[in-house]
Amino acid sequence: MVKKLKAMADKKSASGARLFDSALASSVKDSAQQIWLAGMGAFAKAQAEGRQVFDALVKEGSALQKKTQSVAEETFGDVSSKMTSMAEDVTAKAGKQWDKLESIFEERTAKAMKKLGVPSSKDVEALMARIDALSAQVAGRAKSAAKTTAKRTGAKTAAKKTTAKRAARKSAA
Repeated sequence: MVKKLKAMADKKSASGARLFDSALASSVKDSAQQIWLAGMGAFAKAQAEGRQVFDALVKEGSALQKKTQSVAEETFGDVSSKMTSMAEDVTAKAGKQWDKLESIFEERTAKAMKKLGVPSSKDVEALMARIDALSAQVAGRAKSAAKTTAKRTGAKTAAKKTTAKRAARKSAA
């Protein structure tokens, strides 16, 4: 294009600057016309092949989405299992710490209660066992005393009966 302009300029250089300006304007006009036509051709081609390109892009996007989902699901599964194991570890550690805290609390409470003279549950259980044993002894002695009393009362009653029988015999004789 530039060669054409130079050639035209050389031929018409004799006619002056005015002639050069009209040749340049004509050349720019032709170039603009060609650019416009090239753009229209590209647009027509894009319209004709656009549907095929669009379908190809949809297929590629779908394949990429499937790959991405599978990778995401694997990653989510790995992360989920790691989080579960971490949660279990934390729960176990917390449980151990809670047990330690509970035992410390129980020990300190027991010391305080002992200083105040409050009997512990073991002391109360020992006293209850002792009371039960003493109650059993008392009940046993009460039964043997009742038997002894019954024997004595029975012996006295028998003696009175015998004496009454003797007296009745004497009076009958």
